Amino acid sequence: MSSKQLKFIVIGAGQRGICYAEPVVNATSAKIHAVAEPIEFRRKYFGREFIWGTEGSPQEGQEFSDWKDWLAWETDRRRRQADGKVVPDGVDGAFVCTLDESHVEIMCAIAPLNLHILCEKPLATSLADCLSIYRALQPPGCTPEQQTKVFSIGHVLRYSPHNLQLRKLLLTDRVIGDILSIEHVEPVGWTHFAHSYTRGNWRRETKNGDGSLLTKCSHDMDLLLWLLSYPPPDVPLDHATAQMHLPRLISSMGSRSQFRRSRKPAAAGTATNCVSCPIERECQYSAVRIYDDDRLAKGDTHWLEHIVHDIEDLVKVTDTETIRTTLRKKLSEDYDRSTATDDEIASRSWYGRCVYESDNTVCDDQVVTISWDEDTEMVPPRPGKRAMLHMIANTEKECRRRGVVYGSMGELSYDSDRITYFNFLTQKTTVIDAPKPPVQERNSHSGGDYGLAIAFINAVEAVENQGMHAREAQGRYIGCTLDDAIRGHAMVFAAEEARREEKVVKWQDWWTEKTRVI
Repeated sequence: MSSKQLKFIVIGAGQRGICYAEPVVNATSAKIHAVAEPIEFRRKYFGREFIWGTEGSPQEGQEFSDWKDWLAWETDRRRRQADGKVVPDGVDGAFVCTLDESHVEIMCAIAPLNLHILCEKPLATSLADCLSIYRALQPPGCTPEQQTKVFSIGHVLRYSPHNLQLRKLLLTDRVIGDILSIEHVEPVGWTHFAHSYTRGNWRRETKNGDGSLLTKCSHDMDLLLWLLSYPPPDVPLDHATAQMHLPRLISSMGSRSQFRRSRKPAAAGTATNCVSCPIERECQYSAVRIYDDDRLAKGDTHWLEHIVHDIEDLVKVTDTETIRTTLRKKLSEDYDRSTATDDEIASRSWYGRCVYESDNTVCDDQVVTISWDEDTEMVPPRPGKRAMLHMIANTEKECRRRGVVYGSMGELSYDSDRITYFNFLTQKTTVIDAPKPPVQERNSHSGGDYGLAIAFINAVEAVENQGMHAREAQGRYIGCTLDDAIRGHAMVFAAEEARREEKVVKWQDWWTEKTRVI
């Protein structure tokens, strides 16, 4: 086959769009060809960084302020091409990196284009929407043999060097024998939770009542299933699906423990904004401290672009005091509950708002337990086992996941730096330093963002330039199917239902009922 350079559009040029564009540009032969982003600064910045460069300018079909404009343009481009006209280049695939609630509309709308797609997690904010995407990408009657494009989901934990080695040790090398139990912790981080889940875009439950477990930990749930439900890595994808060991029971407990009005220090009085709070200097969640003292003053603009969208450009041409004035003005923006409607409050983020006076509704402390029965159909039988996922906001470490795995022949612990296991028979302890990704990848889920993006590009390359069947490329490079993505999300929705209704979910019965009704 003649080789072509693969081209992609990124829909949504925020932090996640950048996280996937960087490895495509820096570590593959593919190119980012187009961007669709409503915020002008982000769109221009992204274009300069990854598409047309600092000296160039966008060509036709490369810059769109709305994904619908790109969809209309691409549809017309294909019509003109079919009529024999000379047209600009289109794209081979799309990265969908917009806000969670927009995924279902975008994915269902672009499905007829038959592109390779990587969608940021979560796939959608309800099981019904996840299944709508499933039906759009895999219409009724479509068999795996008819698959022509690859799909990937932003479950980046599967692709970090650390977790790939962890899975090999547990499932291939079996260094602690059969897995019997896992305790896995997602330490969100006290400032990260305040920024994203108390003041930011992910502070409110969805209309179905699902919250931070979905937006923060859907890939942690996927990680547990990857370790406990899937066979070893060397089993082909089709066989792996047939050999899955699925859970029987799911339960969950969680609440808002810290970020609520009853926890507000009495000395703060009636203040609802950090800039005007009498004890701002004494509060660990002070927005002035978090965004100015700990970031702007130190030249770190991470998170600040969420508050002042064009801060990257301002840093290049404006002095720090002027930027500080702009930042403080944005942080001072506030609302009065007695006059503002709930829709007005929910429509944007309020980064200077007191964390104890916010409109957040999501859990800041949640535990999920999952239980498997013994699988007697396999030879030898796979044992029953349990997993506990603990998502907690108030931690020093930020997203530096850790856990303990208990096995029939030993015990293994892991964090972001090392993996340690003890063998019951030899009574020896082995310590393995976790593989370190290159420096430029270390702030991207320990290399998981890079790993996922490169795996996706390699799968598309195999299909488009090597003639590999899409199903084979899906298995060899991505290792996760659309069905797997739907199942992983469904486990999250089941856990959230168990939390809200204070019950234990019987997985198979729940899944059968939900897919029958929806």
